[in-house]
Amino acid sequence: MIDEEEVRRMTPLQRQQLRLILADMDSRDLAGRAWDRRRRAIILGVIIVCCIALAAWTGVLAATLPRYYRSGDWRGAWVGFDIALLAAFAATGWASWRRRQMLIVSLVVLATLLCCDAWFDVVLDARTSGFLLSLLSALLIELPLAAVAILGARRLIRMTNAVMLRYRGVNGPVPRLRDIPLAGVAPGRPLTDLLVEPEAHLPAVRDNHLKV
Repeated sequence: MIDEEEVRRMTPLQRQQLRLILADMDSRDLAGRAWDRRRRAIILGVIIVCCIALAAWTGVLAATLPRYYRSGDWRGAWVGFDIALLAAFAATGWASWRRRQMLIVSLVVLATLLCCDAWFDVVLDARTSGFLLSLLSALLIELPLAAVAILGARRLIRMTNAVMLRYRGVNGPVPRLRDIPLAGVAPGRPLTDLLVEPEAHLPAVRDNHLKV
């Protein structure tokens, strides 16, 4: 048994080694079993099937939809979209000002809406007098802002991961974004663990003693 006073008397290197041991024990406790791996494979299979079906449906639409179509409630569609874009800008500004983690989500949503705005502006204004203005707006305003938002979200995710690694006593370069594992979902565990409240992933604290 190691109590709090003993931990405080440890050197920084000893505490770092202790964090590594505890982190390794936690990851082993969460190691997935065979049925967990099968469930994960099923979920990934469903996602792949959905992607194939969507690609096929996109091809059907490309072959069957008319080139020109008269739309109803054009004003409502664009006013509603711009309200959503305004809300994304406002949420991003608030999260940035308050230094909240939801800034990552807000930046991703903002970038997505800006790309959609650029796409529909350019495509729907094709062969009209407003095409050049829409193209310039997409290239000079919307797409650059979307790129800044995505790069900002990427930097924040890697920064958060760097803090988590340092807390666990892991030194070295921060991994690339695509190499960062999901926090709270150990390899082999089902993705349904993402639906569990974060507190369920934390070890129960009984007293001021640590078991090693």
